[in-house]
Amino acid sequence: MKYCEAGVIMNKEKSSFEKLGVNLPAILLPRKGTDMPKWSVVACDQYTSEPEYWNEVERNVGDSPSTLKLTFPEVYLENGKSEERIEQINSSMEKYLKENILETHGSCFIYVDRKTSHTPSRKGLVMAVDLEKYDYAPGSQTLIRATEGTVVERLPPRIKIRENASLELPHVMLLIDDPEKSVIEPLAAKTDSLEKVYDFDLMMKGGHIRGYKVDDEETVGNILSALEKLAAPERFSNKYSVGKDKGVLLFAVGDGNHSLASAKGHWEIIKCELSAEELENHPARYALVEVVNVHDAGLTFEPIHRVVFNVNADDLLSSMAEFLKNENCSYRKINSMESIVYELQALRANKGTHAMGFCTKEGFGIIEILNPSHNLEVGTLQCFLDDYLKNHPEVKVDYIHGEDVVLKLGTQKDNIGFFLPKMSKHDLFKTVILDGVLPRKTFSMGEADEKRYYLECRKIVK
Repeated sequence: MKYCEAGVIMNKEKSSFEKLGVNLPAILLPRKGTDMPKWSVVACDQYTSEPEYWNEVERNVGDSPSTLKLTFPEVYLENGKSEERIEQINSSMEKYLKENILETHGSCFIYVDRKTSHTPSRKGLVMAVDLEKYDYAPGSQTLIRATEGTVVERLPPRIKIRENASLELPHVMLLIDDPEKSVIEPLAAKTDSLEKVYDFDLMMKGGHIRGYKVDDEETVGNILSALEKLAAPERFSNKYSVGKDKGVLLFAVGDGNHSLASAKGHWEIIKCELSAEELENHPARYALVEVVNVHDAGLTFEPIHRVVFNVNADDLLSSMAEFLKNENCSYRKINSMESIVYELQALRANKGTHAMGFCTKEGFGIIEILNPSHNLEVGTLQCFLDDYLKNHPEVKVDYIHGEDVVLKLGTQKDNIGFFLPKMSKHDLFKTVILDGVLPRKTFSMGEADEKRYYLECRKIVK
C-alpha cells in the first residue's frame, strides 16, 4: 500500500515520524515536457562574487519555467531591487501553481542519485523535517542542529522572502552519521521497482541527476526503523562516548544552514496565531531537505576559503599579526602558489601550529600561528576578520569554493585571498556533539558545482 493512496499512516509509523522529526512531504515537480535542465539551478548562495555565472544562467533559462524565477541568488542581494525581485518570486510561484506547471506526486520521499564532475555517485533522500526539532543556537541539544555559527543578522531578508511565498524549494542538505549505510544506501538496489520521476543533465557543469519516488509502506517503514536505531539514546551515547546529558543528534546541517534557520524564523512568527490543531498540521512547520550519509563515498568535505575586498593587504596582514600577537602570529611573503602548497604541507605536520596561505596582486605568502587558541585555522582567521571588519566598514569578505577562484579574485587590485585546509568529514558529528557549532563557513560539501540544485517543491501555505 502506498501512503499517497492510503491517506492514513499507521499509529506506530505516525509515532515514528513524530519522534524522528521527519515527514512525508507532498512533492511537486514540473509537469512532463518541461525542459528540466532549464528548470533546475544551483543553490542561491553560490558564485556570489561571480555575476558572470548568473548572467549565463539567465541566458540559458530565457522565458522557460525555472527555479531561477522562484529563488533569490545572493549575487543580487545588494543591487537595490530586493523588494521587486521578491514580488516577482511570489508571482511566479502563484503562476506555476495556477497554470499547473507543477504537478503533485503525493506524499513521498525522493531517492536522489547525483553524478558530478568530481564523483560518479552521491546518494540522498529528500524528505521534510520538523522545525520544532531544530535549533541553530549554540549549545542546542535538539535532534536537528546547525554545525556552524548562524549569523542572525542575515535572517530577516531571507524570512521576508518566505513570508508571502506559497512554495519552498530546498537547497538544504542534512547529514546523518550512518557508517553501516542502513538508511539511504539500500534504496540503490530497489531502483528497478521505484518510479523514476526525473533523469537529466544539470546545467552549468552540474553533472547528472536521477530521482525515484519512495512511497510504499514497507520501504518507508524500513527507512524509519533505520533512523530510529541511529537515534536510540543508548546507542548514541556509546557511539560517541558521551553521557546522558548530551541530547541525540540525528541530523546535522551540512549545507543551507541560513535557509533552514529562516524557515525556523518564519515558523516561529506564524505559529503564534495558530490553533492547537493547526500547530500540528500546518505545512510551514516543516522544511524540505535532502539527507545525505556522511559516509557516502561521493560526499567530500572541501575548505571554504576567504577573499577580502577593498582592502590594503599590508595593513590587514600587520593588523592580523597584532591582533593575534599573544598566539605568536607571523607572516612572510614567498614567490609562488607552488611554494605555498609545499610549505603548508610541512607546517601542518606540526599539529600544534596553524598555517594558511594568502595571495595578493603583489604575490603570495604564508601565515603561521604557533600557539592558536582555536581548534581550527578557520576559527583563528574568522575571529580576526570579524574584528577587522567592525573597524573597516568599507571592507567586504566573501566565502569562496575552489582555490582557482581565490587566485582569480585574491590577486586583483585591493583584494587578498586566504587558503584554508579541509577538515575530515568523519570528525564532524563528534566535534559538534562535544564542542558545539563550528565557526561559520568552516567546510563545504563538495565544490560549488556539486551543491544542491533546486528541483523539488512543496507548498508551505494552507
